[in-house]
Amino acid sequence: MAQLLYLSTGAQEAVERIRPWISESSPIKIGEIYGDDLYNLAGYDGLLIGSHVDQRRLAAHSDRLATYLENGGTIVANGHIAYPFLPRMTPFRPIPNYRVEDLIVRRHIAHPIWEGVTVEDLSRRRGVTGFYARGWHTPPDGAEVVHTLGDDTRPIDFIYRVGAGRVLFHGGNDFWSFDDGTTSARRIMPQLLAWVLSKGGA
Repeated sequence: MAQLLYLSTGAQEAVERIRPWISESSPIKIGEIYGDDLYNLAGYDGLLIGSHVDQRRLAAHSDRLATYLENGGTIVANGHIAYPFLPRMTPFRPIPNYRVEDLIVRRHIAHPIWEGVTVEDLSRRRGVTGFYARGWHTPPDGAEVVHTLGDDTRPIDFIYRVGAGRVLFHGGNDFWSFDDGTTSARRIMPQLLAWVLSKGGA
């Protein structure tokens, strides 16, 4: 049976955000990055990494993550990279003196994770901009860029291959924090879990 691993630093608030998504159809184990879980990745169909994870700990085990990907695993990672722990990733790049216009999400390609999700609902939450992302990362060569921020030069959502595996990276708040039940953004997480478990293409 398929299983996903959420890599936790033990912060209860972060764990409570992922817990509502655990179900029979999307079994997610709450893992501990300071324990044995990083040494036993092979049995999982996908890894979920939140924006407040201990990046230095993951960077120290970047070879294990790379091997997991090379062998066909899927990693979904969120946040601002300070200590690169994924293959070919580079650090977060802020937008100096940003304006509201700089925080508007722009869609470049359709993707099943965001099917039915409007860029308006990503750009504003309760009328406020900047919850989805406030900066960007340079994607690896060959990555498929789904969304940019403000203009075409600041990627925030992209997918790239590593060996037989794939990385979905979101340079902002965790995907699993966008379901407030009132906007089209509530579609992201169910569609993301279906995508991870499909083990298909990009």
